Amino acid sequence: MRTCKGTFMAIVICFCLLAAASSYGADVAKIGIVNFQRILETSSTGKKAMAEVNKRGKKIEADLKKKGEAIEAIKKKLERESLVMSKEMREEKEREIRININDFKSLQKKHVAEFKDHEKKLVGQIQREVLQIITEMGKKEGFLIILEKREAGVMYFPNTIDITDRVIQKYNTSFAGKAEKDKSTKQK
Repeated sequence: MRTCKGTFMAIVICFCLLAAASSYGADVAKIGIVNFQRILETSSTGKKAMAEVNKRGKKIEADLKKKGEAIEAIKKKLERESLVMSKEMREEKEREIRININDFKSLQKKHVAEFKDHEKKLVGQIQREVLQIITEMGKKEGFLIILEKREAGVMYFPNTIDITDRVIQKYNTSFAGKAEKDKSTKQK
C-alpha cells in the first residue's frame, strides 16, 4: 500500500511539473536546491550568529558548573561535619542542599529555554533574510521551484541545480552591508 501511495505521489508530482513546464511553452523547468545548513555555517552572518550562540552556551555552561561546584562543596562539608552536628542541624543542612539542588535544576531549565529561544531568534532572522534573497533569485532567474535540501527530503540532485553558493554570495553582499550600517548607526 505504501509503495503504491509513493508511486502515485511521484506520478502526481511529475505530472504537475510537466504541466507547469508546458505552461511556460518551450522553456525548460528550472529547479533549484538550497542547503540552508550550509548557508548558516558558511555565510558571514551565519558564522557570527553561530559564534554568538556558542559564546552564550559556554557562558551558561560555566555558570551552571560554578553553581554545581558550590553545591558539591556544601555536600562535602556536611559529610565532614555530620558526626559532630546535632540531628536538627544535620537535617537543616540536608534540607538546604535539597533546596540548592532544586534551584540548580530550575536555573538549568531556565538557561536552556533562554538559550533555545535566542538561537531560534537568530536562525529565524537568517532564514527570513535568505528566503527574501531566494524569492528574488527565483523571480529574476525564472525558477519554477527552489527546494530546501533537507526539508524537502531531496535524496538526489545534480550539482548543477544547487544554488546554495550563489545564495550565500548574495546574502553576504546584501545583508553584510546592512549589518555594518546598523552597527555604525547604533554606535552613534
